[in-house]
Amino acid sequence: MNNDKFLYQLGSKIKAIRSEKNMTQQVLAKRCGFEKSSLSRIESGQINITVLTLKKIGRSLKTPIVHFFK
Repeated sequence: MNNDKFLYQLGSKIKAIRSEKNMTQQVLAKRCGFEKSSLSRIESGQINITVLTLKKIGRSLKTPIVHFFK
C-alpha cells in the first residue's frame, strides 16, 4: 500500500468513528485543539499526522488508536 492510500484510509477511519459517535468535525477539532480545516485535511488523507496527534484524536473520540488501523 502506498503512503497516499494509507493516509486516506486512516483519515476515512477517523471520520467513520467520529460519525458513529454523532460528532461534528467542529466539535472534534475543538476537543483536540485543532482548527476544523486541519481535521478536515486529516480525514481526507491530505496530511501526515504524528502519533501524538492520533493519540489526541483517539482520546477525544474515546477510542483506542489501534481501532484506527482495523
